Amino acid sequence: MASLMRSSILRQTAMSRSAFAQPAMRNTVLRAAALHTTSKRPAFLPPGPQVIHGSVNDPAPVPHANAAHGSYHWAFERLLAASLVPLSIAPFASGSLNPTLDAVLCSALLLHSHMGFQSVIIDYIPKRTYAGLHKIFMWALNIATVAVGVSLYEFETNDVGVTETIKRVWKASS
Repeated sequence: MASLMRSSILRQTAMSRSAFAQPAMRNTVLRAAALHTTSKRPAFLPPGPQVIHGSVNDPAPVPHANAAHGSYHWAFERLLAASLVPLSIAPFASGSLNPTLDAVLCSALLLHSHMGFQSVIIDYIPKRTYAGLHKIFMWALNIATVAVGVSLYEFETNDVGVTETIKRVWKASS
């Protein structure tokens, strides 16, 4: 029985190697070759500086101590982020709407968002590489922060406030 099947099995394996394997391999090679080009692509942004100032043995410059940067800044960011948890829960857990607590929550959210976006701009648009673009984005962030701050103030003083709005939206959906 094995000898009867042997010729058909050998014919199928020999046929698959010669007829089907080569075009598939050729197609894969052509697709990979299409990705590799010899023409130079235009750069969207100029490359970063390619110069090393000083030598390998020079120490890194130590910046002057400033309360707005470094560990004080990091500790303030963490304290602000941790304070958002109780500030977000307190108005809903206590059941009372206090405009002062609402204003503190809005201020903390605004500061937290501003510092977060500022960190993103500092990380992804470095000042030493893209000075003009960095300055534009920082100004845009400052203008947006002031606009949102004024809008939140208007919403708090002339309307129901942020926590009451969240309560109404929450009850409306259920």
